[in-house]
Amino acid sequence: MPTRMRHRKRNKYFLYQQSVQSPKENADFLAATFQELRGRPVHAVREDFCGSFLQAFEWVRRDPANMAIAIDLDSEVLAYGSKHQLTRLDRSARKRLSVRRQNVLAVTRPAVDLAFAYNYSFYALKRWDQLHAYFRASHRSLKRDGILLLEMVGGPGFIEKLKETRKVRIRGGGWFIVIWHQKSFDPIVREGQYAIHFKFPDGSWMKDAFTYDWRVWTVPEVRTALELAGFAKSVVYWEQTDRRGRGTEEYKIRESAENDWAWTCYVVGLK
Repeated sequence: MPTRMRHRKRNKYFLYQQSVQSPKENADFLAATFQELRGRPVHAVREDFCGSFLQAFEWVRRDPANMAIAIDLDSEVLAYGSKHQLTRLDRSARKRLSVRRQNVLAVTRPAVDLAFAYNYSFYALKRWDQLHAYFRASHRSLKRDGILLLEMVGGPGFIEKLKETRKVRIRGGGWFIVIWHQKSFDPIVREGQYAIHFKFPDGSWMKDAFTYDWRVWTVPEVRTALELAGFAKSVVYWEQTDRRGRGTEEYKIRESAENDWAWTCYVVGLK
């Protein structure tokens, strides 16, 4: 294997993309959700807490009518995305992707149809005033019938100490182990410490490749904050289960649900 490729496969952002992100499936969900809620196609989106903006990259690549804004404060990960995502786009697609080092609490222009935060990223906003400011700025950044989509996680299994290990096969060859580590949780302030580690076939480790200091918000808190920020209503897309209680990766609008050991859902604010 060439040295350059071997080095890239030890890059934490590359490993994160391989083990955590599903850009094509996520883009399908964004398109289907907007169509269901608004009855028209979605073209203009904003990826919040975008990291290497893989999702925004996938969005502009899938349709020449699509445009995306991608915002994050971390210059290092934005530089990685610029090197490994932007260079794979043709000139037309690059013009339709605006990557910005910017705070999510600021209003963006042009207005978009849909803003979204995947991978529980808005949990980094630990104070109520920050959450409200983010939702308010998002509301002002949306078109008249725009929506804000937020991926959430919770349940008893998300607040206990544990390590989950999974083997990931790299597209193009090779493999590594990803470890999701739930280090601690404070029930009084609902704040938790989480991390992602990587282990390689030669036995070496990349410990604390990513660390998270999160406020684990509840669904009712988020829906209340959306209402106070000016959203007309909110809906919750909850994962469906099969006869054995296993998740199907299909999400439908629900107003009540079982408190599974660990769950993911999408809370959507409609302007």
